[in-house]
Amino acid sequence: MSVNVVTNLEVKSHNSPDETRRPDKTVLDLVTVGDYTIGRMTFEPGWTWADCIKPVVGTDSCELSHVGFCLSGNLEVETNDGGKISISAGDSYSIPPGHNAHVVGDQPFQGVEFVSGAEFARPAE
Repeated sequence: MSVNVVTNLEVKSHNSPDETRRPDKTVLDLVTVGDYTIGRMTFEPGWTWADCIKPVVGTDSCELSHVGFCLSGNLEVETNDGGKISISAGDSYSIPPGHNAHVVGDQPFQGVEFVSGAEFARPAE
């Protein structure tokens, strides 16, 4: 198992993010501390990866790895090979590349991402 070593004492607030991305029904607030970019994401009711993020990134499914924590709301994720999970408030999760997702219910999904924040919803080059 690899070990990451943090060398600086630092704090930043997602209330004053370094960057904000706003695709349809999406708010992604990013802060970078040391070598890490952490994303706070909010997906509004009706959000789907296919409708809101696919047009931005241009891939058939999400090709990022995700590790995060759900603060509120519900998200259903389905992998390209048919695996499914439901993520709810208080859940930590990992999601491999090759998936789609959608918000379930009438409450926004809010989560914190530790792995893919820097790349999520970044326009294709």
